[in-house]
Amino acid sequence: VSFLIPECALLPEVLKSTIADIGEYYLVRNLSIHELVAHEFIDAFVKKGSCYALTYNTKIDQDNTAALLPNGKLILSVDKDTYEELGLQGRPSRYSGKKAMRYIITIDLTDAGFHPESKKHNRVLWALKEKKPLEFDFLLAWYNTGAEGSTLMSYFSKNQIQTLKPKITFSTLRDLQCPVLQSNDLQGKPEESCSTEELFEWLGAVLNQVSLDNNSSSFLSTYCCPEPNTVVEKAFLCTITGFIIPEKIIQLLEQLCCYFGEPKLAYWLTLTVHGFADSPVSWRESEHGFHKGGENLYNFVIFRNLDYWLQMAVGTHDDCPP
Repeated sequence: VSFLIPECALLPEVLKSTIADIGEYYLVRNLSIHELVAHEFIDAFVKKGSCYALTYNTKIDQDNTAALLPNGKLILSVDKDTYEELGLQGRPSRYSGKKAMRYIITIDLTDAGFHPESKKHNRVLWALKEKKPLEFDFLLAWYNTGAEGSTLMSYFSKNQIQTLKPKITFSTLRDLQCPVLQSNDLQGKPEESCSTEELFEWLGAVLNQVSLDNNSSSFLSTYCCPEPNTVVEKAFLCTITGFIIPEKIIQLLEQLCCYFGEPKLAYWLTLTVHGFADSPVSWRESEHGFHKGGENLYNFVIFRNLDYWLQMAVGTHDDCPP
């Protein structure tokens, strides 16, 4: 997650507090996936809040991977051999070509028919525990609104589990060339404002700290800020890296909108969120592929009048966002 505020010399305290409270997450080593379909886990976490899990250090185009979504669906992306050994119902990957070499299995942990002692639950548990045990390192996070109960740390105490905090970096960009934008003009107008595409390209350069001076001697980039543009004395850039859940991103977005609640110099600001390149899903439950890259991101441009632009980007092997 990154946000950029042009003409910002000092960050408001309430925004600093939101960043500091962005939330912890957990890394659980060697977790057998059948533990995520156990009803003790489902009752304690899946049914009492939003639970997120993603296999760690797995490659979507090479390895078996898995993700638990907050709607209670467990998504497995597995190779052909694993799929045949599991014997669970799935579908061929959309990106495996004419001869399917990868399959997607979806298990709804909140399905009314997926109760203890049901044939469906027993079949899944047997497949994942006895027939073809699958074990991964998992990133885990849980969000609940005041519900009492177990915590992930105590529930997985018998496993090797560690608490992680997102890495937060702040930087002040001085004399930054910024495109001139008009919230009601997506296409831009010559000598008046820049388009959404020009802003998106410029923002990518800024977040990657690419020089904007169009220096002919540069071996990296001859890119320059689109026109018309203006130079801002100071811009504030914050980048938060980690397993960050949507509920925390919404809180951050709300506080960024509140930034315009009192007179500020900034006319607009941006919030960019990158998904994991090797997640088996991208938007909602859409399958995520990996061609030359696993791009998967969205960007808000929020204006002083609280108009906003929403830009979404995906890689070649991906469905268009909804």
